[in-house]
Amino acid sequence: MVEQKDLQEYRVWDRSIRWFHWINVLTVLALIAIGVVIFNSKALGITDDGKVLLKTWHVYIGYVFAVNLGWRLIWGFVGNRFSRWNAILPFGAQYREHKKAFFSNLKQGKSVGFQGHNPLARWMVMALLLLLTVQAVTGLVLAGTDIYKPPFGQQFKAWVAESPETMDQVKPYSEVGIDKDAYKEMRDFRSPFKTIHELNFFVLLGLIVLHLLGVIVTELRERNGLISAMFTGRKVFRDKPLDKD
Repeated sequence: MVEQKDLQEYRVWDRSIRWFHWINVLTVLALIAIGVVIFNSKALGITDDGKVLLKTWHVYIGYVFAVNLGWRLIWGFVGNRFSRWNAILPFGAQYREHKKAFFSNLKQGKSVGFQGHNPLARWMVMALLLLLTVQAVTGLVLAGTDIYKPPFGQQFKAWVAESPETMDQVKPYSEVGIDKDAYKEMRDFRSPFKTIHELNFFVLLGLIVLHLLGVIVTELRERNGLISAMFTGRKVFRDKPLDKD
């Protein structure tokens, strides 16, 4: 058993990354919960007013989710070295070198430590960020088509209204002030965004499960504080991490 004095502590995740991670966890969980209810609203017997309320809260939480995600994408250019794109995307000469060492040691039953993400985790991070971005973009479009919320709600209202004078009468789940032909065109435009949003949701759920399993397996195998690092910002290692300067 390795004694505590044999362990060396290394700084990894900065405060901004840790805040992003936990805000993302909470908003995604809330969005999943409300989204599942909305998806099954007919079977649950939810009224139109109930659907509007659920979708309104889904959108408000979605705004927090989208702003938080947008900040993470920006932070990939300005954060510390482990937050930047060249340290989290699975590309480049350094990545190829790390991948070779990682799989070589894996075949020999050894582990090689990384301060940042290991080569497999980089693929997971890229996939998760991509799917989260798709979910955010399609969700913002649907917020405008469903309940006429920003950033596109006014444009969709103008599309479906009988005239500029009836725009204020356009409300979710109401036909007052609506041009039926224009409304059908808008819903046809909305359809692929809805399909992508729903399919992406299920793929994202699967990746989240794989991500959690990967974190647990890595923590049990390497015991370097992978989980606690998202609270403290630090990992511990017996040997120098491969990606240490």
